[in-house]
This record gives sequence, structure tokens and C-alpha cells, in this order.
Amino acid sequence: MTHTDTIFDLFCECRGKVTTDSRTIKGGELFFALKGENFDGNAYAEQALEAGAAYAVVGEDAECLKRTSFYSMRLFPVRDTSVALRKLALYYRRRLSIPFIGLTGTNGKTTTKELINAVLSAKYRTAATKGNFNNNIGVPLTVLSIPSDAEMAIVEMGASHLGDIKELVEVCEPDFGLITNVGRAHLLGFGSFEGVKKTKGELYDFLAGNRRDDDPDGVHYPNGRKIFLNLDNPDLVQMASERGFEPGISAVGYGLKAWGAQIMPSDAEHPFLRLRLSDGTAVETHLVGAYNADNVLAALCIGEYFGVERAAAIAAIEAYVPSNNRSQMQKTDRNVLIVDAYNANPSSMDVALTNFAGFEAPEKIALLGDMLELGETSVEEHSRIVERVKECGVRAYYVGEEFSKAGASPCFASSEELAEYISSHRQEFTGAAILVKGSRGTRMERTLGCL
Repeated sequence: MTHTDTIFDLFCECRGKVTTDSRTIKGGELFFALKGENFDGNAYAEQALEAGAAYAVVGEDAECLKRTSFYSMRLFPVRDTSVALRKLALYYRRRLSIPFIGLTGTNGKTTTKELINAVLSAKYRTAATKGNFNNNIGVPLTVLSIPSDAEMAIVEMGASHLGDIKELVEVCEPDFGLITNVGRAHLLGFGSFEGVKKTKGELYDFLAGNRRDDDPDGVHYPNGRKIFLNLDNPDLVQMASERGFEPGISAVGYGLKAWGAQIMPSDAEHPFLRLRLSDGTAVETHLVGAYNADNVLAALCIGEYFGVERAAAIAAIEAYVPSNNRSQMQKTDRNVLIVDAYNANPSSMDVALTNFAGFEAPEKIALLGDMLELGETSVEEHSRIVERVKECGVRAYYVGEEFSKAGASPCFASSEELAEYISSHRQEFTGAAILVKGSRGTRMERTLGCL
């Protein structure tokens, strides 16, 4: 019996309850003591057991193994706890005979995942990534959290370095794949835009290398090794073609132009994204921004492929309300807020500003925080956004060192400082539409309370 077999037995005994955070123990969990540059879960293994965890998987060098205690028999040592977690997830995934949809992309991953989940839930029992639990810890935990009675799984995968997606697909082994888009983000880790495409394309690589040979006519089958492809996106079309994916056979296409769909104009009575499909059907969402049209169509495409009735799919999309500072519209007693402050990169910042420029309002203000992890291109990219703001004719206030280096003005050292300024200059921020956007590290949502 291998280590993974033994850990799987512990996992089953714990009824699938797995955690890597000793602070979340409620009782009966299998605790993995992960170790990173700035933390060592081994130091909390005994604390996790005291709190009620059933077992703790620890490193072979863990100090707790050198002590004889009441908890010694519930400690399971392995060479690398992160590897053990990933192996357990793969071991469990291979016992689930349900379709897995893997998705990644520069922008829109989480919103698209939520829309897909909403649509598929109209017909199936689904399991999907919670929040943005999409990294090398989150993906294994997502897989391990899938209940045995689930009929579909949707797994979101994020990346900030070359090879990240390859590592994640080897844990969840998706049967279907979707890349929302590719853009200029995390360039410090990817090195270039080509590095972004190569890494996101690792999802296509996996699916191409494992595609079955018994479907020459593109017949639907449970584990089809197909991709869902935005035919309007030339980068994605090229990436798919290079890997042998053919529209109508191994690639299921969608897109505004490809489907003959249109974005309907927004106004004060209809501030959210609205689409008209080729058959005249209207789709009214609670999403802000025309850039979400591709995300909506991706969900409709996947729903159609898996047999969800179009009316049910549209109803699910129309009922979906975004949260967690993503494409949200909020009304206060003074302003209308467009909150997209969960993250930012040059491509998402650009489309947000383009959308905001077309928003009807007596006055428009943008509160923009730094775009992080851009490496040597950071000043150039921030300077470009400053120029884009000027082109849009929007009054802007900036936060962060990178915008400061780019000559942005007025620029504040932190979102707290900007919030203080807003509080003492309330008249400047009244009766306006206000876009709030920035990378997670800038915490731009801290300005919301005074708007």
C-alpha cells in the first residue's frame, strides 16, 4: 500500500473533510501541514489535532514528530505535504466518473465560472471552485471537496508563472477546457505576453494530448476532451489551431460575431449588460460592462453543449448577481459605484475604462489603484493607462507607487489616504458615476465607505 492509498483511507474516514488552515477546524478533518516561504503548517499540527482534527499529514522533519505525545498516533509523516495533497486530489479525481470542465484566462475567470455553474445547475448537480480558490493549494482542495453525488465539476485555474497551469491540470485532469482570454498580466512571472499565452495554453496542451480517437464526427460523449472556443478572439483561435483543435469537431465555438449576437445599449433605466441573441431573445444581466458579454456567451455555449434548455440557461444568467467586488454596481445616497476592485492588469483596466467612457452619467470619476506584478514593463503600462484615462475624458484619482512613477496625478500612497481625502472633500465626489478598480494588493474597496 502506498502513502497515497493510506492517506486516501484517512480521507475517507474523515468523510472528505480536508483543511490546510488550523484556524478553521470544526472537528473530524484531515489536516495538511503545508510549508511555504513565510509559513510552516507543521508548527500548527498539534494545535489542529487539539482543535478536533482527526489526523494531520506533516513533513518528515516536523518538530512534533520528535516528541512523544497523546497525538503521536494521529500524525502521518510524508516527504512533501504539498505533493501529498496533490496526489490525494488526483487519486480522488480518478474515482469521479463525471465531466470536469477546466477554465483559465487572464480576465473574467471567476465570473465565467460562476455563470457556467449557474447555467449547468439548472439541469445537473454541480460542484465548482469556491471564490477564486484557483492556485496550487486551492485546486486540490476544490477537487477533494466535490461530493460523490455531483454530476458536473467546474474547476477554475489561475497562474502567475510559467508552468502553473500544467501543474494544475495534472491534478484535476479536465475533460473540457475554456480559456476566457489572454492579456498582459503577471508579466513579472510570465516574462512576456508570449509567456502568458504559453502558460494559459497548457490547458489546451493537456486536452490535445489526451483527446480520444473514437469521435471522428464530433459526437458528444461524456469525457470528450473538447474545448469551448471564443471564435472572435484571434489569439485563442490561433492557440487552438496550433494544437489541432478544429471548430465544429474538437472545438465548440461561440462569440458575439460568431453567433450574430449584439450588445444592447445601456442607459439610466438599463445600466447592466444586455444582449440580444440572433433569434431575437434578450438576455438581461446584473453584470456591469460590455466585456462580460463573452463570459455570458461562454456559459450559454457550455449549457447548450450539455443539454440545458436555452430558456433555463438564460433565466440562470439573469438571476446571477455578482459579488466580491467583481463587476458590481452599487448605488449610494450620493453616487453610482461601479466596483471592479478584486484585481487589475493592463488588459482588464483598459476594457473597464472603455466601458466606463460609454457609461451615461453627468460626471464620471475613476479611482484607480496600481496594477501589480508587471515587472520591467510596469512604468510603461501604468503610463499607458494614464493616457487612456485622458482619452476617455474621465476625472481620475490614483493610488500606489507604480502610478506615481508614471507621473499620475493626483496620486495617493494608499487607498486609506485616498479615502481620507474623499471624506474631507465630499462635494468633489457627489452626484457622479465612480469606477473603483485596482490590484488586490491596493485594497481599493477601502474607499467605498466614504462614497
